[in-house]
Amino acid sequence: MNFEVTILGSGAAIPTLRRNPTSQYVVCNDRHILIDCGEGTQMQLRKFGIKFQRISHILISHLHGDHFFGLAGLLSTMHLMGRDKGITVYGPEMLEKLIRSQLEAGGARLDFELVFIPLNGKDSKLIFEDNVIEIHTFPLKHRIPTNGFLIKEKIKERPLISEAIKGSGLKLEHLPRLKKGENVTLESGEIVDFEDFTLPPKPSFSYAFCSDTCYWETIVPHIKNATVLYHEATFIERDSERAKATFHTTSAQAAKIATQANVHKLLLGHLSARYENPDTHLTESSAIFPNSEVVEDGRSYPISR
Repeated sequence: MNFEVTILGSGAAIPTLRRNPTSQYVVCNDRHILIDCGEGTQMQLRKFGIKFQRISHILISHLHGDHFFGLAGLLSTMHLMGRDKGITVYGPEMLEKLIRSQLEAGGARLDFELVFIPLNGKDSKLIFEDNVIEIHTFPLKHRIPTNGFLIKEKIKERPLISEAIKGSGLKLEHLPRLKKGENVTLESGEIVDFEDFTLPPKPSFSYAFCSDTCYWETIVPHIKNATVLYHEATFIERDSERAKATFHTTSAQAAKIATQANVHKLLLGHLSARYENPDTHLTESSAIFPNSEVVEDGRSYPISR
């Protein structure tokens, strides 16, 4: 079981030599998810050695260019490299029209199914689940409708105690129920308590993504107790008025959200190109929420405690 996020781009609207526009690659128990797809994302995927044909879900937060301008190019490259496995894109309602018109204008044809699931930037809901993970969306507060995302593991199966099972009368068909934390009734009528034959499950973790947004406490219930929170920190406190005017956040404000949400770790990103280094961002955030870190392009961060 693995759960980590690789930062492909951590800059704001203007890319720099150090920070590309926003994009992240999340692996959660062998589910491969791309969050946002700013310009140059496919080059970052190549640079950092990520096999992007594994991606099956793409989450687009909003329609500012630094969050989706790389999508048409990435899909085109997937086609040229022989992809035949479908892909699902979740994003604003206009996204499908924009991407399909870009592809059609150049006569591009995809040999894989491309499914768009529209998000309106207003609703909080479950948008995907299987037997291992869930993906939720919730609204952020920005200049245009914007979606936050929460990727979380479901409760894991309980490991079996093999020594206890031997000679117990349990059959193979009983074991899946025990692993799910369910009691089993034997043919004799005896009720077998799952706790006698299994160990507690390993902890489940979650990852919350909040970019772009102004300081908005309304998001706290949606990210409560997340293991790791990525929150935009476009500005530092001396530029708080600029943050307010552009519906962005300072590093100190991101730390306040992390504190209120009781998350384990805070990752700061979406830094404005005006800052030469992130030292002040980290200082301001750590003073409020000690377990803070400013992300760097190309680095992977485990989603764990």
